[in-house]
Amino acid sequence: MSRVGRRFRTLPIRARLSMLVAAAVAFAVAAVSVTCWFIVQGKLYDQVDNDLQKMTQRGFDDNGLRQLVANCSETPQQNSNDFRAPTNYLQLVKPDGTICVAGFSEGAVKVTSAEKELIKDTSATNGILHNGTDKDGDSVRVMALPVVVSEPGTDPYHAALVIAVSLKGTESTLNELALILLLVSGIGVVGAGAAGLAVARAGLRPVDKLTEAVEHVARTEDLSVRIPVEDESDDEVARLSRSFNSMTSALANARELQQQLIADAGHELRTPLTSLRTNIELLTRSEETGRPLPEADRKALLASVKAQMTELAALIGDLQELSRSEGQRGERVQVVALEDTVESALRRARLRGPELTITADVQPWFVRGEPSALERAVVNILDNAVKFSPEGGTIEVQLASGVLTVRDHGPGIPADEIAHVFDRFWRSPSARALPGSGLGLSIVARTVQQAGGEVTLARAAGGGTVATVRLPGAATPPPEAV
Repeated sequence: MSRVGRRFRTLPIRARLSMLVAAAVAFAVAAVSVTCWFIVQGKLYDQVDNDLQKMTQRGFDDNGLRQLVANCSETPQQNSNDFRAPTNYLQLVKPDGTICVAGFSEGAVKVTSAEKELIKDTSATNGILHNGTDKDGDSVRVMALPVVVSEPGTDPYHAALVIAVSLKGTESTLNELALILLLVSGIGVVGAGAAGLAVARAGLRPVDKLTEAVEHVARTEDLSVRIPVEDESDDEVARLSRSFNSMTSALANARELQQQLIADAGHELRTPLTSLRTNIELLTRSEETGRPLPEADRKALLASVKAQMTELAALIGDLQELSRSEGQRGERVQVVALEDTVESALRRARLRGPELTITADVQPWFVRGEPSALERAVVNILDNAVKFSPEGGTIEVQLASGVLTVRDHGPGIPADEIAHVFDRFWRSPSARALPGSGLGLSIVARTVQQAGGEVTLARAAGGGTVATVRLPGAATPPPEAV
């Protein structure tokens, strides 16, 4: 890129738009002006040529030619003939180059090769038109006609009769027209530049507002800024403003969710950490004072510490799962045999609830998703069913045509709590004494949505809860998975 191009790219958009508009108008005006000038020039020359044609139509007899020859001179002589007005120049060019000038001529026209060729061509019958100059260097329009001159005592010979008119008036008119067009073009270019600058300022005013808003957000991190946009407007700037408003809204929501997640995580972590610290302090004090705790109490404290550490590890794992980005997930997506995932989750659920009866009817179904995330989601659903099932109860699991249902026979979910079951850290008042972080069903909802499906929880007829997961897929694996 040239230095001029680099410098142009560094200019503000307003200046570039103004310069581009001015350049475009200058090009258009120049093209129109040049075209107009040449058209007028052609018209004026056509008029001069018509006048010369009319002069030749009046004729010039042998007597007039002999008179020109008799007064043969390269300077005008005072004589008269019928071929007078309105021409400025009249002369006869002989084969030897001698010029015979009429008396009324303003001067002699310089002989060119065109006249010499016309004299040599004895078969020529038509005249020729061209621009020329007189002896003083003034521009003239010339018409040369082939003629035959008969002088007494000599044989007839071919000559060129030159008729010309001055082009001073025509050139003056063209010069005045060029000056007018130049002035009009200059005014047009300047006006176009000013208009381009005004249009650029008006058109870029929303961009200025957007720039100010972005700078304000970068400076203050205030995501509540919104750019006003007319509802009926659908131009590029309006779309950009709407996109900016959507982006700041999404960022504000993400920040709010992040702050809420941090606050909820801190609240959930505080309870097990406090209990863990208390138990450890009791054990430490017992060692420091030399008064050992009863063996049963010591075992209970150690079991409590172990349970709280397990709960903390599960909570941290859930938080890590929720914090993973979509890009990290996308790298692990593959075709998953959902029936195998359900079978693996069932084995883990039976270990956690050995006193329960878990029945399963699982049919083949293949989906696209992250294997570990799908298994974790199914395990969380089964864990909920195990947690709320009465001792000796039954859990019914079915997978058919991409619909997984898990039905337990526990107390069920109150109707006013169903809307909150997938919220992060939300736990039913009746379940707060049970182990868990309140993130299990949130992870289930996120995983199922990422796989393109949906999950619902509802009260089952006859008591208990039924969880339903619908995932798109097929009963047979796709060719690339075979």
